[in-house]
Amino acid sequence: MDLRYPIGKFEPQPFSQEQLRKWADEIKYLPDLLENAILNLDEPQLQTPYREGGWTIQQVVHHVPDSHMNAYIRFKLALTENNPTIKPYDEAAWALLPDVENIPINISITLLHALHSRWHNLIINIKDEDWNRTVFHPEHNKEISLWNLLGMYAWHGKHHVMHVVRLRERMNW
Repeated sequence: MDLRYPIGKFEPQPFSQEQLRKWADEIKYLPDLLENAILNLDEPQLQTPYREGGWTIQQVVHHVPDSHMNAYIRFKLALTENNPTIKPYDEAAWALLPDVENIPINISITLLHALHSRWHNLIINIKDEDWNRTVFHPEHNKEISLWNLLGMYAWHGKHHVMHVVRLRERMNW
C-alpha cells in the first residue's frame, strides 16, 4: 500500500445530484471524522509522522483547515468572478510555521467545524449551472471547475483522515 495515498488518488466524476449529495456530505462530516481520528492521541503520538518523510499528525491536522480555507475562498472567487486566477501556496512551508508548532490541534479542529459549516451551506445552495464556473490555477496552467474542486477537496479531507487512521492501525494505538 502507498502510504502517501491511503484511499488512492482523486478521480474526477461526472456531475450528478447523487454525487453532489455524497461530496457535500463528505465536506459536512469531515470535521467529525478528523476529530474522531485523533481522539485520545498523546503528544508523542501527535509528533509521529504518518509515514517516513511525511508530516506529523499535528501538521496534518493543522494542514486540513489551512487547505480548506483556501478552497472556500476559491469557491467564493469562482462564484463572484469570471475565471479568477487563484493563488497557489507552499503547503510544506505553511506546515513549518509557528501556528502549526505552537497551537493545540483543537484550535484547528474548531476552525474546521466552523469553516465546513459555512462551506457546506454554500455548496448545497449552488445552482447546478454554477458548478461549471472555473478558477485558473497558474501552477498547473489550467482551468478547474467548481465541480472538480468540490470533488478534490472532498477527497482531500478523507485522504488526510486516513493518514491518521492507517498510522493508528499500524502502531496499534
